[in-house]
Amino acid sequence: MPRTGEWSVRLYLFEEDRTTKARMVLDTGTASLTGHGSAQCRPEDVDVPEIGDELAASRAMSDLAAQLMKTAYDDLDGVRASAHGRRRESDRPLGHPVT
Repeated sequence: MPRTGEWSVRLYLFEEDRTTKARMVLDTGTASLTGHGSAQCRPEDVDVPEIGDELAASRAMSDLAAQLMKTAYDDLDGVRASAHGRRRESDRPLGHPVT
């Protein structure tokens, strides 16, 4: 059965004292997750704000992606547990421990 959906993602960037912080919020309509990332310009580096934005944003995306994957695996474990009466660790990819 075909299905469509729309999720929104907002990225907020803040820079102060050669440090850029990023907050990325995913809103699925039923749940919300927030990823965080930061980048710091070393004293010997040329201060290029766009690079700090890129690094901080990519780190926030990575954090958000890890949270979303964990949520998906937790949901999948819950569905399998109720369907099979137990949790199946063998179905989880390497690097994603059962919590």
